[in-house]
Parts: sequence; C-alpha cells; structure tokens
Amino acid sequence: MQASDTTAQAFHITHTSGVVNHTITPPASKSESNRVLVIDALTGRKSQLDNLSNARDTQTMIRLLDSDSNPVWDVLDAGTTMRFLTAFSAFNGKPREMTGTPRMKERPIKLLVDALRELGAVIEYKEKEGYPPILIHPFKPELAKTDYIKIKGDVSSQYITALLMIAPVLPKGLTIELLGHVGSKPYIEMTLRLMEHFGVTSEWKDNIIKISHQTYKPAQYKVESDWSGSSYWFSVAALAKEANIELKGYVKNSLQGDHVIVDIMDQLGVKTEFTADGLKLTKQPVKGNLVWDFTDCPDLAQTVAVILAAKGVEGTLSGLQSLRIKETDRIAAIQNELRKFGADMIEIEKDVTYKVVPGTFKVDGQSVHTYEDHRMAMAFAPLALLGKVTIEEPSVVNKSYPLYWEDLKKVGFMF
Repeated sequence: MQASDTTAQAFHITHTSGVVNHTITPPASKSESNRVLVIDALTGRKSQLDNLSNARDTQTMIRLLDSDSNPVWDVLDAGTTMRFLTAFSAFNGKPREMTGTPRMKERPIKLLVDALRELGAVIEYKEKEGYPPILIHPFKPELAKTDYIKIKGDVSSQYITALLMIAPVLPKGLTIELLGHVGSKPYIEMTLRLMEHFGVTSEWKDNIIKISHQTYKPAQYKVESDWSGSSYWFSVAALAKEANIELKGYVKNSLQGDHVIVDIMDQLGVKTEFTADGLKLTKQPVKGNLVWDFTDCPDLAQTVAVILAAKGVEGTLSGLQSLRIKETDRIAAIQNELRKFGADMIEIEKDVTYKVVPGTFKVDGQSVHTYEDHRMAMAFAPLALLGKVTIEEPSVVNKSYPLYWEDLKKVGFMF
C-alpha cells in the first residue's frame, strides 16, 4: 500500500457509526529506527535491522546513508536526521554539506555544533550563524580541546543522543555532564540501551554519562511499533461510542518514553490490556481532570490536549517548553486550532505550563490548519468521530505515519 495521497489539499472526514472494532499495526518507531541506523553505520553497515520505520524521516536517513559519497545531504524537514547525521558526518572523514527545508533552516543547531567543535570537528555555517545549512570538513583530532562536554539537560534530547552515539568512536571516548533538569530522559536511556545492544557500555551516575573509546559490534535488532503513533488510536478509542482496538507490535517493557500514553489515557477513558503481540484498547469511565508533566514525552501533548477538549475534561499540561521549536510552534498551533472548536489552551507559566479549557467544544465542519506538522493532522483527525472535520494538507502525515489515512479508512472513517 502506498503512502498517503500527497496531492490532496484537504480531507473532509466523517465517521457515521462511532463504533471502532479493528486490528491495526502502526508504523515502526522512527526514534528506534533512526538510532540503530546511525549505530549500524558506525559498525560499517554490518548489522541486520528488521522492521525499520516507513516514516519519511527514517527513509530520508536510509537514503542519505546509502549515498555516503554525496557531498550534499538534504534532510528535508527531518530534525532528528539533521542532528544525528551532523554528528556522524563530523567524524566519518568526508567533507559534507548538511541542509534542509526553509523550516529546517530556522531550527537551531548551535549547541550541537559548539560541542562537536570542542571535540575536534571542523564545521562552518553557510548562511545564518547557529542554523543550517552547515559545511562539515574532515575531523582533525589535533583540534580537540576536551573529551568532557557540558550541555544543558533541558535541550532537545536529540543533541545529547547525537553526541552519545559518536562517543565510543572518539579517540578518548566522551564524558557528558547534563546541566540542570534533564528533559526527555527516556530518549537518552533508549539511546544508551540501544548502544549496549550493539556492544558499547556506558556509565550514568547523577548527571554525568561516561563512555570510553570502544568498538560497536554488529547485531540483529527488530524495531518495535511506534508509541507516538499508538497515541492516535488511544484518541480514537477515547472518542468512539464503542471501541475494541488491537494494536500490534508493542511490548510492555518498551524502550520508548511515549509508552506513558497508557497511564495518561487510563485517566481519560481508555483501558489498556497487553496481549501476546501488542495492546487491546477498550473504553472505560473518565477518572477526572488531568495533571501531567510532558517533559519526557512532548510528542504526546497535542494528542492529549485535543482529547481533553473533546471529552470536556480540564487538564494542566506542563513540560511543554520544547514545543516552540518543533516542526512548527506547536503551542500556538494547538491554541489556534482548539479555539475554532470553542476550546482553548491557556498559558499558566510562560512556555512551560498550560491549562486546557474545553469551553463550548463542538465539531461541526471546522477546517484544521496543520502548519506543516504531521502531529497536528493526526491529533485532530479523530474528532471526525464527533462530526465532520476538515484536515488541511493531509500529506504531512508522511513524515511519521505514511499509512495513517488508509488505517483510518479501515475502521470506518470516510473521506
């Protein structure tokens, strides 16, 4: 089956019965896929990687790694790919330009570049200081000033992961001190556990991570289904009149931090049972208002905000500071679109904590702008269970869940 239609300017979506009973296999985790692809590249491409994500971000990573002789790598809009391959390219001995879409050129990379320069990388900015595109020259170990990097713990975990994955190939390894509060900690833990799977040991004590000079060992790895992708099915279960949804490819002891969607949705009307090959979702009563810190799972915030508003439940969402610099300003995007339905997300603490207020929430044909952000499209689409809704630029889902619209059709959504 092909990825979602890239020509449609808008999808008008309805669901007449409100009943959803089906088995779905969401896409493989792009977080796991992108990490193991870089680790495999550092082993010399000798590992067996199974169930890699079909998301555009991961397919872009594969395409670029397959064109190692290409002096220009265009990551499109893939932030993870930009950060991981910047670190990888800084030490693989080949000159390379890293570039991307206009939006990618607005996403900061200075913290990572500064750290890589400290380790001996030779990188220059081609346009705006601190932002892509960048030109990477061959690594010069004699320029290394340190093997001890200090970096703010509340920056994107992708910066930290990029440094961790190249740490064992550095002449003296690397020690990273995370300053202050550590955000998205599960993503860092995921990185270290995947590195261990490929033969690299690490030590994490307090806020200091130490990785000695080591050699990655080729291994076999099967990528789990994506928990971020599962969140939209939790939304479907929450908003449906009746729901019995099985999701395949998940394990209880997941490496992915977004598995906390199980606990969040337990409060918002969805019961989860683990099965031999995944999850079973059914409806249950809402347990009350929600208070949740999304520092470790920011990709769930949009979905949860929409569910809260649609179900008439107030929620206090904190730890949202990273949402300003994602594919779009996700805070503003959520606020703008919720207001179309009579709800709002009100700022409590600047850029950090917000309250979702359901207001007079009603679905009656509103058009949702997606801001070139896949998660905006997927978070708002399940509202079609409550009435007609229009999703603008639906092809944005190709970034992480190319078959999203086809999967919705399987459970009775009509376009």
